[in-house]
Amino acid sequence: MVSVHSFRGGTGKSNTTSNVAANLALRGHRVGVIDSDIQSPGIHVLFGFDETLDRTLNEYLWGTRAIGEVAHDITDRVSALAPMESGGSLHLVPSSMKPGDIARVLRDGYDVEALSQGMRQLGRELDLDFLFIDTHPGLNEETLLSITLSDVLLLILRPDRQDYQGTAVTVDVARKLEVPMLFLIANKVPAGLTGLREQLDDAYGAETIAVLPLSEEVVVNASGGLFSLLQPDHPWSQQVRGIADRLHGEARS
Repeated sequence: MVSVHSFRGGTGKSNTTSNVAANLALRGHRVGVIDSDIQSPGIHVLFGFDETLDRTLNEYLWGTRAIGEVAHDITDRVSALAPMESGGSLHLVPSSMKPGDIARVLRDGYDVEALSQGMRQLGRELDLDFLFIDTHPGLNEETLLSITLSDVLLLILRPDRQDYQGTAVTVDVARKLEVPMLFLIANKVPAGLTGLREQLDDAYGAETIAVLPLSEEVVVNASGGLFSLLQPDHPWSQQVRGIADRLHGEARS
């Protein structure tokens, strides 16, 4: 189980999650993605869904559908963009974009323990190698639960003082929760900013496994699809594949 988290919004968390998950599926892994950012969902857009979603995580949390019923098999959407090794698959559990559903979450909440049970059950039902949790920014009950359950925590931050301070808090919490593996990913890094990887490693005592460049092409793509598959030779895409390489290696070991 891999939680992808950032202390603040706007770090490119969903974009990174979707691209890393897709690259692992291309390698022949069975991969699931859950959008647990129920208050402001959006990762489904990167996989080609519009706002008229059916079968969402909300329905599972409210007890009207089983977790397996709200998982969409999107393998074909990925394999149409790049060759996929035998056995690979990708499944997405989106959250609802309906204003009424979001308002209900904000007003009434939901059973956080049900989310925990659903994550475990989905992994078993789909026989997943990786389950990615795209979390809500900041530290709340759902996020802490996801971190607690995780084998790997990927923390995404920008080269920004507020991100630095918030990441320090999150790293401290993750260590208190005894997350087995914690990695940093720097995103939206301007050209010419050198030595950032070493600075982050020293500051947080954790390994920075990718430095994703600030790219006009990625910005122009604007959630228009899986950038790393659409432009595989781009430096941003190469760094994303490096993240997938590392997770692939950790799984094999």
